[in-house]
Amino acid sequence: MNKIEAMLAERQLPELLRFADGRAVTKENFEARRLEMVDILCREVYGYAPPAPDRVTATVLKCKEKEFAGKGRVRELSLSFPTDRGEFAFPVTEILPTGAGADARCPVFVFINFRPEVPDRYFPTEEILDAGCGVVRIYYNDVAFDGEDHFAGGIAAMYDRTRYSWGKLRMWAFAMSRVMDYLQTVDYADLSRVAAVGHSRLGKTALLAAATDTRFAMACANCSGCAGDALTRGKAGERVKQIYDRFPYWFCENYGKYAEKEAQMPFDQHFLLAAIAPRRVALGTAVEDIWADPASQYLSACAASPAWTLFDQKGFAHPDRLPVPGDCLDGGMLAYHLREGTHFLSRADWHRYLCLL
Repeated sequence: MNKIEAMLAERQLPELLRFADGRAVTKENFEARRLEMVDILCREVYGYAPPAPDRVTATVLKCKEKEFAGKGRVRELSLSFPTDRGEFAFPVTEILPTGAGADARCPVFVFINFRPEVPDRYFPTEEILDAGCGVVRIYYNDVAFDGEDHFAGGIAAMYDRTRYSWGKLRMWAFAMSRVMDYLQTVDYADLSRVAAVGHSRLGKTALLAAATDTRFAMACANCSGCAGDALTRGKAGERVKQIYDRFPYWFCENYGKYAEKEAQMPFDQHFLLAAIAPRRVALGTAVEDIWADPASQYLSACAASPAWTLFDQKGFAHPDRLPVPGDCLDGGMLAYHLREGTHFLSRADWHRYLCLL
């Protein structure tokens, strides 16, 4: 047993490649296991969402053809769709490299952010355009308010709470999938290269969006930590009690029962990463982000890696040690980087994701 294997053994994680009934997981039945893991996570952590709507309608509100020194086109759109209680709409901003279209399809990031501004301190827009990529940006509060409103506003108000147990992380991920619905109708998107990206709680959201919607080719989760990419068992910093006591509306009610009882969980966060296999996952961490715990984020990637191995792919290619600042481990489908600094979505993080999409 090597050092990493010994560290994982100490965490006593639920088995990844074994069904809940004890059956072994193979390449042939992995999709059934993937769906089982998604179901466990929805039941115990994020809640169940309504079914996808049968249509999404896009309305152009404003268009600027030559922005960012003429490098990009910016359009303000409204995306609307039917719900149980009528039509719901939320705005998005679409930023495309000049010339993107049917003869020049581009990779696209579906980026959910904390602020509506374009550019933003988490959103180096011109540099993304320079890399030839497009972005559809969601401002998360336009979908569901990030606060205790008793699920009375935003998209939460459009569905019966007694039917759907979803917390706000699941609501934000649902909105990312509605953007993906929209991307199916446009002529500029390379649909084989669409990534979900977010930071912190929205990094958790990006992982959840990709786990629940296989149309995403990649998930980029930056500093997502607890209930995101970090193992909960044995974790430093934030754990179930801290996150659920402060942000219960992010989750379904079941999650709270695991406060200080993580060993009883029939899952850990390596399930969330593995539920994206065999597609790509990129994890960004920061050495001073102790609350997220870079070591537990790294070990989660190690624990999830066998899901890719089933498909004869490299999962997480890593040395037999914990990470050190400067590590950019992207030799497999599950990439991880650890940079100097704090909890932040930096240009350095974006450049890692741009290289991988």
